[in-house]
Amino acid sequence: MKFLKFIIGILIGVHATSSYAQDIELFQQFNGRYDYTAIGNTLNPFENNLDSSFCFPLESSSANLILSGSTTVVAAYLYWAGSGTGDTSVTLNDIPVEAIDTYTVDYTEPLSDTLTYFSCYADITDIIVSEGNTTYEFSDLDITDALTNSPGFCSNRTNFAGWSIYVIYEDPSLPLNQLNLYQGLEIINRNNQEKIILIDNLNVIDNQGAKIGFLAWEGDNSLNYGESLSINNNVLSNPPLNLSDNAFNGTNSFTNSNMFYNCDLDVYDIQDNINIGDTSATIKMTTGGVDEFGVFRADLIIINNIVTVLNSQLPDATIALDSYTINCGDRTVNIDYTVYNINSTDPLPAHTPIAFYADGVLIGQTMTQNEIPIGASETGNITISIPSSIADTFLLTLAVDDDGTGNGIIIETSEINNLDNELIELLVVPPIQTLPSQLTCNEGFNSGTFNLVQILQSALDTTIEAEFYETLSDLEANQSEIINPEAYSNSSHPMTVYAKVDHPPCYDVYAFDLLVENCPPYVPEGFSPNDDGKNDWFNIQGLYDIFEDHELKIFNRYGTLIFEGNNDKKWYGRINRGLNNHGKLVPVGTYFYILNPNDMNYKPLVGWVYVNY
Repeated sequence: MKFLKFIIGILIGVHATSSYAQDIELFQQFNGRYDYTAIGNTLNPFENNLDSSFCFPLESSSANLILSGSTTVVAAYLYWAGSGTGDTSVTLNDIPVEAIDTYTVDYTEPLSDTLTYFSCYADITDIIVSEGNTTYEFSDLDITDALTNSPGFCSNRTNFAGWSIYVIYEDPSLPLNQLNLYQGLEIINRNNQEKIILIDNLNVIDNQGAKIGFLAWEGDNSLNYGESLSINNNVLSNPPLNLSDNAFNGTNSFTNSNMFYNCDLDVYDIQDNINIGDTSATIKMTTGGVDEFGVFRADLIIINNIVTVLNSQLPDATIALDSYTINCGDRTVNIDYTVYNINSTDPLPAHTPIAFYADGVLIGQTMTQNEIPIGASETGNITISIPSSIADTFLLTLAVDDDGTGNGIIIETSEINNLDNELIELLVVPPIQTLPSQLTCNEGFNSGTFNLVQILQSALDTTIEAEFYETLSDLEANQSEIINPEAYSNSSHPMTVYAKVDHPPCYDVYAFDLLVENCPPYVPEGFSPNDDGKNDWFNIQGLYDIFEDHELKIFNRYGTLIFEGNNDKKWYGRINRGLNNHGKLVPVGTYFYILNPNDMNYKPLVGWVYVNY
């Protein structure tokens, strides 16, 4: 038998609490060199529809497990079912077993109460690995209350109980297979004579040796009226054990037993009933017809699980977001991710497309770089810009084997595990907070010295640390930080300076203007132009390069103009006006000046200066 490999970890639809009638759907999928076998037994002493001498089931029953020495047990599941709402605590080889989940279905006969039937399952991998090949005895299934309090079970002969164990194992001699286990609980009977179940997540690459298995409950060998089991409109049979008109007849295909009373554990070859390329199959069950006396009769059949087995050599691309980086005020996201090929039976080709979506909008694309072997992975990195049309908080979706339109180009063992999602919140910088402007004296060419640190701390009344920048773009890019903020000279007038203050997870931004003004010049009372390098010129502080259009006139004690200067012409005690003595030093004495700043805020200054050598 070629049964698809159970890949550990692909678990779909498992519940931890009781549930009611549930559609048969994919429960687990395994891919690789795996197979499975099944054992089990009935707890009915006879077929309930042929023998009305009993109502209550047996206390226990047993079955033998025989696995080849080349196999390694991967997983094992115990199923048990019967009349009533269920018993979730049973015993296997004196080991207590608790149900992971319980399914129930209801059946109502005309003019009678509604009857409920249940099925439980549990993961018993540890038990099978520990016990190994041996006889397994199932016991302590108690449905006494249900049979006692609802006499319709026994009077209608739908009193049953039974159990089964599925064992999945690895064997290196097996081909690469895909095994899908579908699970739930559905019913057909005289009121609902047909049931159609669609099984999906198939990948038929080679239909040679394809199999399908069923676990069903309560079927009677004697009630083969209108009964059929088909796949894709092809009626299944396995004579002489299972005839085309009596599929659910208390048989076990694994042991060729026809004494699995009111339980069915059957496997069928389906290589002629399924086609290469199929991704789904339709299972149909029917019951109901008239007997030789013209009386309508129907079997009660409860389907618990379906197993498909197909040869498969396929990759299985999955993707995981490892980490991401976002910066304050930046709408780019740096993404680290890993593409895996774990649940696979073939390498994943290089250049498998990867798409990135924000709230369903395509925002980036890339591809795998190398072929990824079975069981291996490849890491990647991409930086993506988030359009302004996307909200600051959005769902980031990573999709492998996605060409950017939601379509894949690689056939995989599973087509439903290609996504990873993460809710992303961009770090939005708060609005810029404006602080009062700062004014200082012009030290030349509209420039002054500012202590930016003191200005910020005084404005915020705190000793908070900050970084300072001349432009907002430099601040956002974290570049060209002002390196001496305690003694900063502005480069323009007026000028705005930006301060960045850490405020996790982002930062705050403050802005304030630097302004300069022309302060009153200070005129010295004397100087000594003797070229000794000290006080050699008439140095009026706060004048030059500040009052750039000023005019300076020097007069001797007789009122004669002897010097005219400006911003580019300073007085070094020499004469540049009059008829004689141009370029000569003036004698020791007192001289008078008229300083016109040519500034609307200042009047001309008149005073004296003493020249000495």
